[in-house]
Amino acid sequence: MTREEEKRAAAVLARREPPPGKLSFEEFLAWCDEDTWAEWVDGEVVVVSPASARHQDLVWFLGLVLGLWVRRRGLGRTFAAPFLMRLPAPLNRAREPDLLFVAREQLDRLTETYLDGPADLVVEIVSPESAARDRGEKLGEYEAGGVAEYWVVDPQHETLEVYRVGPSGRYETAFAGREGVYESPLLPGLRLDSGWLWAERLPVVDALRALGLPG
Repeated sequence: MTREEEKRAAAVLARREPPPGKLSFEEFLAWCDEDTWAEWVDGEVVVVSPASARHQDLVWFLGLVLGLWVRRRGLGRTFAAPFLMRLPAPLNRAREPDLLFVAREQLDRLTETYLDGPADLVVEIVSPESAARDRGEKLGEYEAGGVAEYWVVDPQHETLEVYRVGPSGRYETAFAGREGVYESPLLPGLRLDSGWLWAERLPVVDALRALGLPG
């Protein structure tokens, strides 16, 4: 490695190393760039671990299906990580869900780099490292922060869990299991066969055909 390459590498590492102490959300945004996957939790920077190939495949598959459905019907917009969702006060949080859906009526809360407030629907793909956080910490945060629907996709145990805000304002389980078809009231008509998610090769063409989407 040349001296110039060493300098560039050192600059990259310095850029990715969080500044010492707690940061305001504005300081966090100034530090974090589009190549850095990180979340802001109580003023602390939490760097997101690298994703597995299966994780990435599921994000891509669900992002494609949901994105096409939402776009075709003019329902709003979908985003895949890294894209921040800042939860409202008093929650001192900005998370990077694997996928999020923002309904058309909420699009005025989008900024260039983050969503200012809760998404209507959030999807997290569980990894062994994130399982406790996705089902515990984030479940409580998303419920308190106003996320209407939360999907937890667990490829290791091949389960899909869907939590939806009920009449009490608390999450209720709308779907849980390995097999079955789920249709969200937020995405009317989209019948998601959970079995698609566990196929060794994700059935992209078959899923798009079943949903009447262009492939």
